[in-house]
Amino acid sequence: MSGIASTIARSGAKSGDRTTKPSAPALGALQGSLAAIREIDPGLIDDWGPADRLGEFTAVNSEEDGESFETLKASIQDAGQQVPILVRKAGADDRYEAIYGRRRLKACRELGIKVRANVQDIDDQTALLAKGLENAARRNLSFYEKARFAEAILNADHTTATVRQVLSLSASGLSHLTKVYQNIPQTVGDAIGAAPKSGRPKWTALAEHFVAKRITKSAALSILESLGANASSDDRLEQLLSEITKRGARPGSGSSETSPVEGITIKTGKGAVSLSARKSGPNAKFAEWLDENLADIIKQSYAEFTAVNRTDDT
Repeated sequence: MSGIASTIARSGAKSGDRTTKPSAPALGALQGSLAAIREIDPGLIDDWGPADRLGEFTAVNSEEDGESFETLKASIQDAGQQVPILVRKAGADDRYEAIYGRRRLKACRELGIKVRANVQDIDDQTALLAKGLENAARRNLSFYEKARFAEAILNADHTTATVRQVLSLSASGLSHLTKVYQNIPQTVGDAIGAAPKSGRPKWTALAEHFVAKRITKSAALSILESLGANASSDDRLEQLLSEITKRGARPGSGSSETSPVEGITIKTGKGAVSLSARKSGPNAKFAEWLDENLADIIKQSYAEFTAVNRTDDT
C-alpha cells in the first residue's frame, strides 16, 4: 500500500454527495486493510480533480519526464506494480475515479494489465489532501506546477485555506504562486513546461515582465516557438527571460511594444510609431485586409482627429 494512505484520516466525511464541500478532515492514521486493495481494469478508472502536474498535459515535455515514465513502465512490466494507486467509487456502473497515481495508471493501460488500486470512500477535501501529500512523499512538484495546481484547486471552488493545507504553504508562499498563475498566460506556461530546476525567482521575474507589459503573450509564444522542440523546459524559461531582458535594455528610450490582436504588433519609440501585421497564422486574412485598407483607415482617423483638434483652437 502507498505510504500516503497511512496519513489520510479515515474520519473524513463520506462522499455520499460530492457536490457539497466538506470541512477539511483531521489528519490521522489510516491503516488501509488488504481488502481495500483490488486489481481493476484501467478502462473502468477515470481521472478526477485538478491536474497536479504539467507532464503529459503540456505542449512541452522534458526528456527527463519521458525517460522517467518509460523507466516506471519497464519496472512495472518486469517486477509488477509495487505501489497501488488511490481510487474511489464514481457512483455509477462500477466505475472509479483516480485520486493519485495517474502515471502508474497510464503505464498499466499501455501494458494492457490490471492496475492495483487502494479503494477508499473519501470526500473531495480528503482526496485533495491525499493528492498533495502523495506529491510531497514522491517527486516534489516544480514551482510552476504548484502554481497551476493551486489555481486548479481554487477554480474548483475550494478555499485558500485548502490550497495552503494541500501544498503545505504559508500565506506568503501562496501569494507568490498566485502572482505567477494570475499574470503568466496559461498558454505561455504550457509552452515552457514544468521547468523542474527553476524556482520562484525566475517564474516571479517572468510574471513581473507581464505585469510591467515588457512582453505580450503573442511575443512570448513567438520567442518560445523559435527555440524549437529540443530545448528543455528550464532552458526555455531561461532563454525567454534573457530575450525579454535584451529587448528591454534600452534605458530612456521610451519604447514599448504591444499586441492588441494576435499577429498585430505596435511598437512605439521616441521618434516613431510602427505597426506590423503577420500574414501567417490565425489572423492572416485580417492582416491581408489591413494591408488593403490601412491607408483609408489612417485617412479617416486623421480627418476625425483634425475635426476636434483644429490648430486655431490652440
